[in-house]
Amino acid sequence: MAKRDFYEILGVPKNASDEDIKKAYRKLAMKHHPDRNQGDATKAAEEKFKEAKEAYEMLSDPQKRAAYDQYGHAGVDPNMRGPGGAGGADGFGGFSESFGDIFGDIFGGQRGGAGRGRQVYRGSDLSYAMEISLEEAAAGKESEIRIPSWDNCGTCHGSGAKPGTSVKTCPSCNGSGVVQMRQGFFSVQQTCPHCHGSGKIIPEPCTACNGQGKVKKHKTLEIKIPPGIDDGMRIRSTGNGEPGRNGGPSGDLYIEIRLRKHDLFEREGDDLHCHVPVSISTAALGGEIAVPTLGGKASIDIPEGTQHGKTFRLRGRGIKGVRSSYPGDLYCHINVETPVKLTEHQRKLLRELEESFQKGGNKHSPNDKGWFEKAKAFFF
Repeated sequence: MAKRDFYEILGVPKNASDEDIKKAYRKLAMKHHPDRNQGDATKAAEEKFKEAKEAYEMLSDPQKRAAYDQYGHAGVDPNMRGPGGAGGADGFGGFSESFGDIFGDIFGGQRGGAGRGRQVYRGSDLSYAMEISLEEAAAGKESEIRIPSWDNCGTCHGSGAKPGTSVKTCPSCNGSGVVQMRQGFFSVQQTCPHCHGSGKIIPEPCTACNGQGKVKKHKTLEIKIPPGIDDGMRIRSTGNGEPGRNGGPSGDLYIEIRLRKHDLFEREGDDLHCHVPVSISTAALGGEIAVPTLGGKASIDIPEGTQHGKTFRLRGRGIKGVRSSYPGDLYCHINVETPVKLTEHQRKLLRELEESFQKGGNKHSPNDKGWFEKAKAFFF
């Protein structure tokens, strides 16, 4: 797929100032940062974030920008070389040498031009799902996790060759890890198909590690969960992903947080919600009730005549999010309970109470009059 124009990616004109380029990049970086996007949008956001970062890397540097303005993507592509070769009259070789490391370090691709040795590759990122309780998310915690890791093979001591044999220099690329292919005006550099960029071949691989020079093990990591973390957020552990190839840097480990369902509370951002059962007599007569919070017990004054579904707000009794200055609130939703399993005496008292309500008309039922007015059309 053809690469998009760097100016188009950042949404700036070609004569944009350095400050305009910086502002445009910051805006896109904030919008598409992986930590600000969750679920299905994460992968698309990561791609746009990387695309914006690449455009800014090129346009924020005067030399790179000049090369891009003159030659387009070919001027900053480390795989493109003019007929003059490295440092030739066309200048492509010089730009390839200058920018090869940027692409390798940022995007995990190959780095290094011809004559600079074998190509190195960044390792893949890993994902780990961690389930925690609501209380742990609110207060934060330190936890240990076990993840796959790699260690040097004890049989071949990391060489990948069978004991008694040795690793050979690849005859196809002479140890550089890359081969040159001529395509018209340009000489294109590609990964050597025989050694896969390592610059070496192993005639007799070690049977213990199948020639990889490393064996899979497990290691324990200490992870610090920040207070206020929410479901779907991720924590990055740098360098604890898959190891790189040919000496390249390791990828990162992303710990994705999953909140366990709570028995009482439901979280909505920094706010908490809970449903509080109240007896019919307390709702009618009023009184003080105790409600739970993450910090302990709190009290609510129930006014006389409180209806089912009434919500009471306790300020600051929610959760202080990782990016919040103040904690959220706790919303207590009242559930008026209808009594069950009544005795005959209780039934008699309720019937007497109902008769007294009827004698008082609608004044004891605040919702009856309005409801019956709306229902008339269906009754007659």
